[in-house]
Amino acid sequence: MSWSDIRPAPLLPALLAGLLFTAGARAESPPSELPPLATDPDDISLIGVSSGGYMATQLAVAWPQRFRGLAALAAGPWSCAQGGLGRALGQCMTTRRGDPDLDELAIRLRDYRARELVGEEEDLAALRAFVWYGEEDGVIDPSLGQALAEQLEDWLAEPDIQLKVVRSSGVGHGWPVEADERLSPSQLGECRDGGGTHLLACGFDIAGEALSWLHGELKPPAEDDAARLIPFDQTPFDARGLGDIGYVLIPEACESGGCGLTVALHGCGMTLEQIDNAFVRHSGLNEWAAANRRVVLYPQATTSLANPQGCWDWWGFAESTWQLDPLHDTREGVQVRALMAMIDRLEARPER
Repeated sequence: MSWSDIRPAPLLPALLAGLLFTAGARAESPPSELPPLATDPDDISLIGVSSGGYMATQLAVAWPQRFRGLAALAAGPWSCAQGGLGRALGQCMTTRRGDPDLDELAIRLRDYRARELVGEEEDLAALRAFVWYGEEDGVIDPSLGQALAEQLEDWLAEPDIQLKVVRSSGVGHGWPVEADERLSPSQLGECRDGGGTHLLACGFDIAGEALSWLHGELKPPAEDDAARLIPFDQTPFDARGLGDIGYVLIPEACESGGCGLTVALHGCGMTLEQIDNAFVRHSGLNEWAAANRRVVLYPQATTSLANPQGCWDWWGFAESTWQLDPLHDTREGVQVRALMAMIDRLEARPER
């Protein structure tokens, strides 16, 4: 396992202000369907922050044979909440009810595997994984990021080679970014205290760090990299808690197919209705993807009475209310199925 520390640096000028992104106006015209792009089924990675980090891990455990790598930022261990909101709040965000029991979660995983609700052990063992957390995180206790790292150490065949854990001193809860002149300072969260769009003005590029670990040495972004950032209709992928509109970044080089795919999952408080498309445009993923022939899928959750912060379902709110043991963290989870259907759609070949 590889360990490293990242410390905030002074904000740097935006490297890629000239990168061409075109985005349809959500209010002016209805979005089109998610296009089939013949993406490479053997080159898919997951990256998510906070609830998106929890969901990314759920996807990786449910279908490990479908993914090359997993990056979980500011999140705790897989299935931490075990279908209970009280446990989610008291053991998987704070730890006032004690630390998660990783042995208990291992038993849960074995039970799911025996019922064919998650992927095979050998497929999970083959993943590359990246874990990041801020040491000043006041939303997801930093010890939970360490618990996720320990869980992954147990799963991976060679954790010293496959797993990288990054902990950042002086950083709070959110997604660290470098300066971007297209994003006003008022939209950025403070590096230590978070807030705002939850894009943290820390002066380092967590997107590039994670993608480079998952996919190897990458070509540096350049100002002439072109890509289209387009909204698409999510309603065909009907699932409780899913928004009506998602986004997909399509580099110019990917129009004819054969590109890799990265699925990027926002955190709570980061949906389109809450921060508009700040995460979709300014996470830093787009620049790296445009330079390295990667499509980026940005699915969107939505707010509701059961889910007022627009989180991904990592504790079971989207499952049937009568279920004593919701299957949100398995292949049967309604949001898991919807997200996998989006991936299937992108892998499909366009009609000629």
